Amino acid sequence: MRPLREWPAQQRAGIRGVLTDIDDTLTTEGVVTGDALAALDALAQAGVQVIPITGRPVGWSEPFALQWPVAAIVAENGAVALTRAPLPGALRKLHVQDEELRAANFARMQQVAQRILREVPGTALARDSAGRETDIAIDHSEYTHLPPASVERVVELMQLEGMNATVSSIHINGWYGDHNKRSGARWVVRELLGRELDQEIEQWVYVGDSTNDVLMFEHFPHSVGVANIRRFADQLTHAPRYISDGERGAGFAEVAAAILSAR
Repeated sequence: MRPLREWPAQQRAGIRGVLTDIDDTLTTEGVVTGDALAALDALAQAGVQVIPITGRPVGWSEPFALQWPVAAIVAENGAVALTRAPLPGALRKLHVQDEELRAANFARMQQVAQRILREVPGTALARDSAGRETDIAIDHSEYTHLPPASVERVVELMQLEGMNATVSSIHINGWYGDHNKRSGARWVVRELLGRELDQEIEQWVYVGDSTNDVLMFEHFPHSVGVANIRRFADQLTHAPRYISDGERGAGFAEVAAAILSAR
């Protein structure tokens, strides 16, 4: 990971879109601080579209999709997108899976969740679980603190049940389906903007902070980890190309400043 200041100005000048994780990337201690919010505003004013992609549930994401100056929010690791509807204060919700498949998967996932709670001592569902439609989440660092062996066991159980599983900075997420953050990014750019992300990938940057961002770090030629990603350094199969000096929201603000200073 090279210092963010080494990102060439010519490459920064061509950036027209930012895809970003939310928890511990945009947020600091669970809050979007003034510097991060100002960075979102500045990017929007400059015509740079920002699309957060998160493992958080769609229900949790709804107020932020209305409040933040973002083009959309993709929730539940690529399964659901929220965009503003024509009516003031309204949102449009898009799903990757149809309603029948979502219902069937939801029932299966609840059974897996109960198995995890029975078999792995100390586990608890994430407190935002009521807002989830297409995945389950086990808390490992937000309110409940699980040792690494327990985190590994939860991932193992999800995979044994045929689920995809990923570990964010706060939760262990599991779901049925072939979607993920990378496919969700492609999908939302196509649905929202009518364009193909891979054809213009040099014009986008991805910003993240943990192991569930690895697919994005691998795929995007322009990728940045905020400084707190160092705690996952030995677990990253693909590291971001650059790393900010600041952690969390301050690091995101650095990325925005780097982009805007080259315009």
